[in-house]
Amino acid sequence: MSEWKGSSLLGRDLPDGLLAVRAAEGDEDSFAVLVQRHSRPLLALACHLLGNAQDAEEAVQDAFVSAWRRLPEYRHGAEFRTWMYRITVNRCLNTRRRRLPPLPLDAVAEPATGDGRSSPARAAEQDAAAAALACALGELDAEQRVCWILRELQGLSYKEIAHVTRASEQTVRGRLFRARRSLKEAMAPWR
Repeated sequence: MSEWKGSSLLGRDLPDGLLAVRAAEGDEDSFAVLVQRHSRPLLALACHLLGNAQDAEEAVQDAFVSAWRRLPEYRHGAEFRTWMYRITVNRCLNTRRRRLPPLPLDAVAEPATGDGRSSPARAAEQDAAAAALACALGELDAEQRVCWILRELQGLSYKEIAHVTRASEQTVRGRLFRARRSLKEAMAPWR
């Protein structure tokens, strides 16, 4: 273990499961590698769920603090990534529940391209469509919104989403079906 302890570069090549075991034994370097490896996708998830970068950063930070404390409880049969998604989703849902009144999900604006193909009219149309999508997402119930974001924006499998949301794969498929149908109806004027 002594050759591992100060060699954080070595840990970058190790699988999450082994890093989680070492972190549960108190190895802060292993946990730091996990944080570095998973921060970006978790922050993107939190931003989509909360619509606010500051709240998202706080939720992800709280999720990692909670994970550090709960590492001895981590069941290594599950992927560390999906375990962190579950913790982060729960933090985000708790944050949304505390808000009064609930805030709509803001769309993340895409950077403008300098290729000359975009015009002010096209940019305004894209902004309006993004706002309509954000509004439609905000009107979905929380379970449908979480499933849609995890599938469509984060790329998780149905099995992973089921693990994160503690629902069956069939329930996840049903929530995604209803979410897609609602979004399709809401976005019909934009086609």
